[in-house]
Amino acid sequence: MEKNRNYFVAIALSVLILIAWQFLYVNPKIEKDRLAAEAQQAQTQAAGSGTAASQATPGQALPANGAVPGASENRDQAIAKSARVAIDTPALSGSINLTGARFDDLKLKEYHETVDDKSPLITLFSPADTAQGYFTELGYIGNDASGTVPGPSTVWTLAGGDKLTASTPVTLSFTNEKGVVFTRTISIDDHFMFQVTDAINNGSTAPISVSSYGRVTRFNKPIEPSVYVLHEGFIGVIGEHGLTEVAYGKVEDDAPIQPGKTTTGWLGITDKYWAATIVPPQATPYEAKFAHFPDGRPRYQADYKQDAITIAPGQSSELKNLVFAGAKQVPLVDGYEQSYAIPQFDLLIDWGWFYFITKPMFKMMDFFFRYFGNFGVAILMTTVVVKLLFFPLASKQYASMANMKKVQPKMEELKKKHGDDRMALQQGMMALYKEEKINPIAGCWPILLQIPVFFALYKVIYVTIEMRHAPFFGWIQDLSAPDPTSLFNLFGLLPFEVPAMLMIGVWPLIMGITMFLQMRMNPTPPDPTQAMLFTWMPVVFTFMLATFPAGLVIYWAWNNTLSITQQAFIMKRQGVKVELFDNLKGLFSKKPKPAE
Repeated sequence: MEKNRNYFVAIALSVLILIAWQFLYVNPKIEKDRLAAEAQQAQTQAAGSGTAASQATPGQALPANGAVPGASENRDQAIAKSARVAIDTPALSGSINLTGARFDDLKLKEYHETVDDKSPLITLFSPADTAQGYFTELGYIGNDASGTVPGPSTVWTLAGGDKLTASTPVTLSFTNEKGVVFTRTISIDDHFMFQVTDAINNGSTAPISVSSYGRVTRFNKPIEPSVYVLHEGFIGVIGEHGLTEVAYGKVEDDAPIQPGKTTTGWLGITDKYWAATIVPPQATPYEAKFAHFPDGRPRYQADYKQDAITIAPGQSSELKNLVFAGAKQVPLVDGYEQSYAIPQFDLLIDWGWFYFITKPMFKMMDFFFRYFGNFGVAILMTTVVVKLLFFPLASKQYASMANMKKVQPKMEELKKKHGDDRMALQQGMMALYKEEKINPIAGCWPILLQIPVFFALYKVIYVTIEMRHAPFFGWIQDLSAPDPTSLFNLFGLLPFEVPAMLMIGVWPLIMGITMFLQMRMNPTPPDPTQAMLFTWMPVVFTFMLATFPAGLVIYWAWNNTLSITQQAFIMKRQGVKVELFDNLKGLFSKKPKPAE
């Protein structure tokens, strides 16, 4: 029994350290970084158009024409000053800039900035000369023989269609001074995948050589930096080089990251819930790069440059790119991976180290959501399934604890018999375990196995967009955000705001109470330090978990409740008394005074 108790203490302390790190280090760091990002953004806006002119796409890979714009205009002004073709689909609204054929105006119709459906739509892309500049561009690098090729400053002509919809593609064209004709056809599905097909017709009298490029460029980092469990920044699966994740800070401090040349894969920039990626043509080798350019107006860029292709006079060539720009919906991302044969595109969602647990858990949760229509209920049902899966192990754990309690009197006799002789006591205890057929470490395995499950569930709730703004019941309107109520203003009855550190909501309190009851299922440890730890741990966890997503706190409270029920059932079946009520009574009863 003592070994099990010590192990529980060790596990609890480990989890407590992780939560304390989140509460005392990560959360303050996020706030500090957010304020720094806001200050940098304000400085950029104040600088206006006075930023130094430089090439739009520095580096050896991409063209040097164009100037880095300053963040001098608001979004509507920037959009209005260039010719555009509208985008209107069930999921997206915006426009394509005919200068550079850039995707630089995109809003997500299905997502709002807050839980309120009247709040503004999420803006993904904005023109480069705005404070939130963020765009995707595809173009070419040529030479004297090829003449002018489409790049950042090229003004394309709308040759077909007047609006890009899910059923009507648009066609753009550009003819250079050599008679080379570039024709670009852009189509889109009902969601977030653009298909860009370029036909290059060499109408000149000599062979031409051109290289295609693509880039995702943004001029700012997210205002709220990510926490340690989530990657935000550059991402890609670069063929045989595999998954590459590069943080913004990494390229700010170091040289550009260039994984190597390949013919397959994809690359781009990801946020917590949104992403912009390019899938280059998969037939010709390309070089990918993730970089930060401090010249002029600082910016972050994921780009690729493909090996040159040669087109004979009178001949043509066709290149196809895919551009994903939108919300990282799990079924949608998985579907794109299958339908377009995009290697490991599902890794666009940060499933973490426990991928093999995290993703199946989401699929189970999604199944229950589609049945019940509520992700909170889906969390509860998923917890029940997990409990059932672990029931055989839990049964062994609690049976071992029950057997340990049965032999407790014999263990006390051994302690009296051997006194301070630790070696003899250990040998006697092992002989007792063998005689009673008790495995003293049987109770450890269920806890060890459930730790990855807990962190996998935390990952699911934190990173999947399906949890964003997903309501439960009552006051919980966003399972991915902390419980918005607080004990210290009587859950909203008193008319004042409570400091963040005192936001102890209803669900964290329920979690703390269930944790307290679960710990009281066993006798209070005789060691004063352990007893104090068992007494105060639920209180500490209540404060710590108050900052966690409500969905995770609901899971923990429900899991505690099921554990109490399960332990009581197994202990009664083993013929061992459930001591919960006696322990509670002893906790609150008056202690007898020691004899003088």
